[in-house]
Amino acid sequence: MTGRRPRRLSLLLAIGGVVGGTVSAVLGNVTGNLLSELSVAQLGSASAGVIVLGLAAAMIVEWRRQRQQAAAPDDTEATPAAGAPTLPWPAGFTGRAGHVDAIIELLRKEHAVAVVGRRAVGTSACAVQAANLCRDDFPDGQYYLDLRRGGRGLDARQVLTALARILGTRPPASGRTDDLADAADELSGQLDGRAILVVLDNVDDPAQVRPLLPPTARTCRLLLAGTGALDALDGVVAHGLAEPDADDAVELFAAAGATAPVARPHRPDPRTDPAVRALVELCGRQPRTVAELGRRTAQHGWRHGDVLDALRRAVDTPPHQHVAASPATLLVTARDTAYHALGGEARRLWRLMSLSPVPLDRPTLAALAGRRPDRVAALLHELATGGFVTGAPGDRYEVRPLLAPYARMHLRHAEPARRRVAAQARLTRHLARRAERHAASLAVVGPPDREPTLALDDDPYGWFDLHQELLLAVVRVPAGAAETLPRRVRRWWFRLAVALCGWLAHAGRLDEWAQVCRTVLATPTADDRPEIAGWAHNELGVLRRRRHDPQGAATALSLAVAERGRRGTAQARMNLGLVLLDLGQLDDAVEHLELSRRHRSAADRSGHALTDLGLGAARLARGELEVAHHHLVRAANAFRALGDARGYAAALTDLVLVHAGLGEHLDATQSWRAALREYDTVVDPTNRAAALLNAGAALLAATPAQARQAYGMLAESLRLREGRPTAGLGRTLLHLGDAAAALGDAEEARRHWADAAGVCEEAGDVEGQAAADARLVGSDAPA
Repeated sequence: MTGRRPRRLSLLLAIGGVVGGTVSAVLGNVTGNLLSELSVAQLGSASAGVIVLGLAAAMIVEWRRQRQQAAAPDDTEATPAAGAPTLPWPAGFTGRAGHVDAIIELLRKEHAVAVVGRRAVGTSACAVQAANLCRDDFPDGQYYLDLRRGGRGLDARQVLTALARILGTRPPASGRTDDLADAADELSGQLDGRAILVVLDNVDDPAQVRPLLPPTARTCRLLLAGTGALDALDGVVAHGLAEPDADDAVELFAAAGATAPVARPHRPDPRTDPAVRALVELCGRQPRTVAELGRRTAQHGWRHGDVLDALRRAVDTPPHQHVAASPATLLVTARDTAYHALGGEARRLWRLMSLSPVPLDRPTLAALAGRRPDRVAALLHELATGGFVTGAPGDRYEVRPLLAPYARMHLRHAEPARRRVAAQARLTRHLARRAERHAASLAVVGPPDREPTLALDDDPYGWFDLHQELLLAVVRVPAGAAETLPRRVRRWWFRLAVALCGWLAHAGRLDEWAQVCRTVLATPTADDRPEIAGWAHNELGVLRRRRHDPQGAATALSLAVAERGRRGTAQARMNLGLVLLDLGQLDDAVEHLELSRRHRSAADRSGHALTDLGLGAARLARGELEVAHHHLVRAANAFRALGDARGYAAALTDLVLVHAGLGEHLDATQSWRAALREYDTVVDPTNRAAALLNAGAALLAATPAQARQAYGMLAESLRLREGRPTAGLGRTLLHLGDAAAALGDAEEARRHWADAAGVCEEAGDVEGQAAADARLVGSDAPA
């Protein structure tokens, strides 16, 4: 204190001189009307004199202080100040014996050791415990300094000043780099050759301790406790510390409860109670929270099962539903010091991230929080530095799984229900819009197994693959939650379901497609709005047709036609017509297809093309070749103009049979060649098999001399067919037998015809079965 008094005196003299002169001047102005001009001038001169004398006295006192400081000897050995802060003992330290032993072993070998981890994870307790256990290794003293006194971190100058006061050296004259380095060198000289342990706790920023590094003292040791940023400091060996394991967390809970005044003397042992293990997991195994919860539970006599139920309700209840806050949840959220040390926006973003069970990319996070992407990037950096979030592939982020229940409790405590619903609506709207945009371009960029040539955000397959877990999690809400979706979320949720089903159908993921449709049917919206239920039944009908279940498809599509009303039945009637065509009900199929064309909007070019394709197939099956040719040509031209290679190839495939039936063999050849060229760019094995079947049959009928080429096409079609019996498989075997007979292999021909008869019988293809039997009978007749 003696070295600071002259400086304070000089400062007081200077301030007194300035204030006195100012007061004199003001008084002179006030009395100007009462006194003569001479008196006013004299008062002005007096005030100026007071100011000059005050400043001169301050300069003299400061000059004398600097001379005395310069005259002080530099080579005197200072001693630690009396009453220097000594090393505390951590109260109730349990577990983590392995970490403490590792820290002690590092202190024996390294000059500077840092115990690093996220805030409130126990770095301070482990460091202080290790320092206490190795007191005998430092007989010259163990000193402790908290760099976060009063909740605010000390800067580098304040840290050096505090250490100088502890060890009896001179503090830095200023915060300049040279002055900090001089003070650090003097501290190092004071510690050199002495077995002293200095513990610096709660180091939040490496700049706080950087002037002390790298340490040069030989026997002195520096032990730091703080964030993971200390790992990057030169001359520091870091020991990482994470949350305690489940056993240590349970032991901490039990030890804290043992020190509290117990309300009920006969309580179950927390170490053997399964509810306690679940409790500490819901608390993220955060030491401070676990210990306080254990103490309060014992003090108030709370049952462990009741506390667990209260925490689970706060975590598992859907965000839009209200749950009364319990004392346990309020205690857990209040004791999360690491969370409260974050900035307000970072806390809010972390809370909102708990609405998603899977990682989110930055644009989605920006939509969820209603913030700009650049601002979200800065907040993510703060959260990642604090150990609140982890990264995932595709530049995505998620709440650390251990802290996810913690985050949901904070969300329920800090965000009102209307804000939680608003965030949920923003997330669903953002995903629905992006999914719709990418689903609309699925047919444009090529098949799903093509080589990626676009950026991820422009590639629909890549985007859906990356976000499929998120999309399915949002759409497939838990059982019962779909019935209570907030109204402002339902609209976007349904649009997201529609876009997602488009991708699942395109990718052939039939089980997930069916699950999404059933989820939509389970919502009250499907009961209130028949068009939504009709959409779901229509999707299920198309799905069952792809699974070769025409009866189930017809049932679902009939429900879709009945529920959607006249304006929404065009698509459902078209699909029902195709299913009836598969069942051989040609008249009913044509009727539904004609109604579908009549109900479609004139602007729906793709829908009209699909309807013409179905009508062409139905007219072809009825033998009306000219009408079928008209519809199929219209469909082919429309698909080609729309750039739909799959639809264009399907129309050409049916045109092969029309031209062959009309005797136009050259046109048939051109059609099947064009169809096969289109299928080279489209991954559609079923329709490619149909194109090969039609091409082989047409080629065999037109030019029997090319039976070898026809046989190759038919064999490839057989390879692409699925194993289950279908009419297409039976017809392929039938014509494959014809090709074998044309090549002179009667035994193989009979084998294929026999297989065709069995498959057609099982598939219900009466005409195909009759043709196969006729060929078998003809082959048995005498030559």
